[in-house]
Amino acid sequence: MSPLLLPVLLCLVSAVAYAAAAVVQERVAATTPGGPCGPLRRPGWWGAVALTGLGAGLHVLALAYGPLSLVQPLGALTIVFALPLAAVSARRPVGAAGWRGALLATAGLAGLLSLTGPPHAETLDAAQRPGLAAVAIAGAAVLALGAHWARRAVVRGVVLAAAAGVAFGMASVFTKAAAQDWTSGRTEFFAFTALVTAVLAAGGMLLSQASYRGAGLAAPLATVTTVNPVVAAAVGTAVLGETFRYGVTGGLLAAAAGTVAITGVITLSRLTPALSTTTPTPAVPHARRRLTHATAKQE
Repeated sequence: MSPLLLPVLLCLVSAVAYAAAAVVQERVAATTPGGPCGPLRRPGWWGAVALTGLGAGLHVLALAYGPLSLVQPLGALTIVFALPLAAVSARRPVGAAGWRGALLATAGLAGLLSLTGPPHAETLDAAQRPGLAAVAIAGAAVLALGAHWARRAVVRGVVLAAAAGVAFGMASVFTKAAAQDWTSGRTEFFAFTALVTAVLAAGGMLLSQASYRGAGLAAPLATVTTVNPVVAAAVGTAVLGETFRYGVTGGLLAAAAGTVAITGVITLSRLTPALSTTTPTPAVPHARRRLTHATAKQE
């Protein structure tokens, strides 16, 4: 059996788990009143949390058995799996524009990740961690607050998803630092790093849930899928000294891949929320319901 078969299978199942979690999150967001904390009272939301945990665990296992250059691009398949899952659940076609945007976003993201150089053994310095944590939390908070100024639900969802992507991307950075602290025995920084990771991961989960409210599935998911690794790669390049493959040529190719991914996100953001897994029921005014009920009794 090929040594790459196991990590590939783990990546595929992980992407399916992430995609299913996104579909469930969108359904809960579309059918749950009560503001951003309303979904916490729904069992379906906790099911999405469990699916997300499963996807994360499988992704970590895939990284343990396979090379980063293979595992990370395969993670971009989440949106490709999520679109047909949502379409089947809603009994609606994905549409040519949806597939085009998803494939562009996925191809651009896969190109970016495949051009990322091998990981370095460097980790975050103790002095860097509070500053990075503050910047990450502040950046996600600014985006989340800015989303309230957006008039269109899709634009608001994309901005909230970008905030979630920042939180998830930085959570990955601190997760890597915590793992290196644990394996190297430097436990004096482990508690703070683990706490920051938990805060960012929980914040990203809540922001991604909010991004689906009224915006459908495609645009928010594409945004999270793109922003998450871009943020992690930017920190790796600026702080940890990681570089793109092939020098200047790799940097230019990475810029082109990023343009392709952004084009896909813009394509998806222009879609109406047609890929919602639920169909909202029109509200009937209370007075009209009483009139209808009285007419039925007279008949």
